[in-house]
Amino acid sequence: MVEKKTLVLGVKYYNDNNISQHLVIEAKSKIDGKFQKIPNIPVKVFINNENDINNLICKGTTTERGEILLLIPPAAKTEWVKSANQTFVATNTATTLYDEARGELAITKAKLKIDTIDGKMVHAKLLVLTDSTWKPMVGIEMVLTVKRLGGNLNISETATYTTDTAGAVTGEFKRENLPGDNKGNLVLVANVIDNDIYGNLTAETTVPWGSKLIYTTNYNHRSLFARRGHSPFWLELLAYGIIVAVWGVIIYLVLQIKKIVKLGLE
Repeated sequence: MVEKKTLVLGVKYYNDNNISQHLVIEAKSKIDGKFQKIPNIPVKVFINNENDINNLICKGTTTERGEILLLIPPAAKTEWVKSANQTFVATNTATTLYDEARGELAITKAKLKIDTIDGKMVHAKLLVLTDSTWKPMVGIEMVLTVKRLGGNLNISETATYTTDTAGAVTGEFKRENLPGDNKGNLVLVANVIDNDIYGNLTAETTVPWGSKLIYTTNYNHRSLFARRGHSPFWLELLAYGIIVAVWGVIIYLVLQIKKIVKLGLE
């Protein structure tokens, strides 16, 4: 009989630009003394009450990375609007290899706002729902970045900002001549990351602070990485020169061998 391993379910909450919310469920187990993410674990997620089937909001199976992203559906609205505080419960059924597990995350509803003031100053504000009223929250760490293809880039040398009594942070944008789109637009992002009470929050806004991206193509020009038939002349001469030299040596050797054979027959 195979001894079942203990499974741990982790739950993370994400609020994306105050428009959509989703959860990320991680399944982990200790193998050879280290926690490793486990794929193919079926997971159900409930809101507030795991014993009520009506509170089942989403379900799925962990991927090869041992994670699954689950959107909070509109069907959860009835339960969602009841309180400023919500609890998400992730459960799984026992399998032949792992015991059943339970993961829980309690969050308080919050939202981010981001804007610009006084030139290139980035201003973000955190609001928390308290007694049906949105109120600012002090002392929360926040990150101000600009969106890039390879990951977000801090707007300055300051890594994090802490909200003041107005729930706000302000940082100066110091990334000069940063390439934007074809209109010079950049996307600024404010993040609260892995907060124990509010989860992961994101807010975005677009500003014309980048340099315009002017697209040029060398499709019909000769270059090292051009399409076939448009490589540089020097590269073609080098390649063809090597081919001619190699075949010239081979042909010379063949002719010499023929001469030797002919002399041997005389």
